[in-house]
Amino acid sequence: MWFFSGRSRNRFSLDNLRSNGSSGYRSLTDQLVKVQIVNEVNKDFVIEAIRSIAELITYGDQHDDATFFELFMEKQVMGEFVRILKITRTLAVSLQLLQTVSILIQNLENEHALYYLFSNEYMNYLITYSFDFRNHDLLSYYISFLRAISRKLDKNTISLLVKTENDEVVSFPLYVEAIRFAFHEESMIRTAVRNLTLNIYIVGDDCVNRYVTSAPHADYFLNLVTFLQKQCIDLTQLVSYALKSPTEEITSSIFAAVDEIEDSLYYFSDVMSAGIPDVGRLMTDNLLQLLIFPILVPSLTIKAVNDMRSGIVTSLYLLCCILRIVKTKDLANVIAAALLCPLEAFISQSLAKTNGYMPAHECSHDIKVDAISSNFDDSNSSGTSQTHPVDFVENGCDYSRLALRETLLYYVTSGDDVQVLGSLCVLATLLQTKELDESMLDALGILPQRKQHKRLLLEALVGEGPSEEQLFSLESNSMRENIGSELDRYLLKLKEKYGVECSFRDVASPHVHRFQVLDALVSLFCRSNISAETLWEGGWLLRQLLSYSEAEFKSDHLKLLNESYKHCAAAMLQEVRGVWPDLLLSVLCDEWKKCKRAIEASSPRKQPKSILLSSQKSTEGLGESTVSAGERMCELVKVFVLLYQLQTFSLGKALPDQPPINPPVHVYENVRAKTAAVDSLGPKAGSELKLVDAIPCRIAFERGKERHFFFLPISRGMSGWVVLAEELPLKRSYGVVRIAAPLAGSNPRIDSKHSRWLHLRIRPSTLPSADLSKSGVSGQTKTKALVDGRWTLAFKDEESCKCALSMILEEMSVQVEEVERRLKPLLDIKTNSVHNSNEPESESSYTTPSNSL
Repeated sequence: MWFFSGRSRNRFSLDNLRSNGSSGYRSLTDQLVKVQIVNEVNKDFVIEAIRSIAELITYGDQHDDATFFELFMEKQVMGEFVRILKITRTLAVSLQLLQTVSILIQNLENEHALYYLFSNEYMNYLITYSFDFRNHDLLSYYISFLRAISRKLDKNTISLLVKTENDEVVSFPLYVEAIRFAFHEESMIRTAVRNLTLNIYIVGDDCVNRYVTSAPHADYFLNLVTFLQKQCIDLTQLVSYALKSPTEEITSSIFAAVDEIEDSLYYFSDVMSAGIPDVGRLMTDNLLQLLIFPILVPSLTIKAVNDMRSGIVTSLYLLCCILRIVKTKDLANVIAAALLCPLEAFISQSLAKTNGYMPAHECSHDIKVDAISSNFDDSNSSGTSQTHPVDFVENGCDYSRLALRETLLYYVTSGDDVQVLGSLCVLATLLQTKELDESMLDALGILPQRKQHKRLLLEALVGEGPSEEQLFSLESNSMRENIGSELDRYLLKLKEKYGVECSFRDVASPHVHRFQVLDALVSLFCRSNISAETLWEGGWLLRQLLSYSEAEFKSDHLKLLNESYKHCAAAMLQEVRGVWPDLLLSVLCDEWKKCKRAIEASSPRKQPKSILLSSQKSTEGLGESTVSAGERMCELVKVFVLLYQLQTFSLGKALPDQPPINPPVHVYENVRAKTAAVDSLGPKAGSELKLVDAIPCRIAFERGKERHFFFLPISRGMSGWVVLAEELPLKRSYGVVRIAAPLAGSNPRIDSKHSRWLHLRIRPSTLPSADLSKSGVSGQTKTKALVDGRWTLAFKDEESCKCALSMILEEMSVQVEEVERRLKPLLDIKTNSVHNSNEPESESSYTTPSNSL
């Protein structure tokens, strides 16, 4: 510690302490007593005296020598410190006093020494002293001083810092003065105050607990939520700016705002779990009445001005955060019950008008909302089939009649990528919220199948459940009664406590709600304008709902999944003839394992903040380059893998660890590769090969510097290369490889004006996205866009040029055939007639690149 560095240990001996010299303890205190005013003349002495006394006391405490502190008490040094503070005229002395007392509190371990420091109102005087907090350093020292006190609090020491009347606390300066800075502009100070208050709450003193929850001190908990409300509104504004014109500065501001909000919520959680019942109730009520009901919930179904999505995006993110971080039973179940209510139940509490939104009835009438749940005839369900279509108003905008859970499902089926991801995150968060009653999950339609069966099995075992025949039916009377009682209780609480009216009779059967969720998820997998990452989140949710059986899949579900899979498989076949067939299989195997892990994981891959990050994604730069084609290929593969695995799962089959593809052939019968003596690793720069079929050509990589090469296209298995080699002067018909570029995606064509010129496009040998992931580059970092290479080869005559083109097309065909052979079990390739490369590419739901990019 700073007060021991460079000092002689002898100065801490008892003899030295009692000596008559100026370095003695008595001499220090006696001289301090004589000081009548502290100014620029004597401030250095006073500072050194205060520092030395603290060093001596701390040394004595750490070496179990009570003599030091006895002298400290004998001389009433704490009283002298207070007197010095009163008469000082310099900032430096105030700083030193605060630092000295903080160090004493932190380092003294002796109980009696701490009791002395906290007694006689010395601490309370220092706490309530009118410091000039316009000085930033002084405020920092003061907050550190308060926090040091709070760290030493227990049921004994806290009583020394409060004033009581009739066994009730009437004054607690430490708490009152600290929360004055709870909303300071500097985050470090806010954090210190929060730590201090938690140190007070966890002491568990009943009198102090009643004090902090009484008026006017209970306003602190109201102000906390008000402050969070402001943070949320600021975040919405930042997201709105980012949607209009995303910049690195705005993105950084969003990250900072997200961190602040999550810190606030973690603090709320700590406060509510500190064991003070009234505080938990206050925080829950304030969160619901000031933030969730008036702002977040209405924002989900109110159309933003200028069609901005910022309100929806931030509301979805914040609902996820609140449920994940603030883990209380009442809060979770009230939010879940609120999602079953229509928007009109919250309209009166909404701040929509004042926050830049317009109500639903003012929105444009050219929006058509289709029903999520249509009539169905489910042969697997027990009892009579019921129909409960969602009461959307077609060609109108009466969103107020739409239940909030139905709004989430509407976003899943019809929203953009961010709205889909946000809605899936909310549903996944609800499903994983342990504080939420299973009956509430069932009412929302998202109770996992395994939990349904577990509950029914337990009821059957104790003789309280349904008969054996009904054990695995989708819904039983006992379940319905249980759900009704639980839901009624929370809906009644919504009405009586929060003024939100929604009766249980307005809520459809959980059986219907469950099929609405399944319908929405299956519809999601048929959408072509949603990113693969978001679809994977939907795949995870579906696997959670139906973990081991296809019993709840309707025939319509299976048909839709199969049609979507066929569309995607057709797009995959087109991709085989695209720009990256040589890497298609490796990407597929990699994504297969990732997707299987993702949808079988215990929790979803995406964190709530990914909702905001998705809104920052830009499609700028996705032109018609081979790099953008590679990105689209990877995206398509991810979607295909998900659909294949979901289809396998829907049929009740187990997912293999590896995709079902044909193994590679050990010996390839490619004549040209064998003739050129190319080994299994392919042609490398500097390696030798035979130039039997090679064609002489010229190419200029720099202006005015033409070079002579032998041109040779080669394929081996799924790999292929365009080789430029130089003939060895002493070894006829042999050459050394100078350049080997990928064959796939070369898009060969003869120049329309110069029949001896052959144009080739040269793409990277690896996917840039793979390189970035290996090097650990963040997805947010801007990288320089890669430009495709262009070669123009000049041959000696037109015939040679045509021969070169024919060789390239032949090798590309061999390469494609091998990729198709490997993928045949996965794509169920039965005939190549409909995929003839000479025919124009058929349109698909998934846009894939062709050789004519």
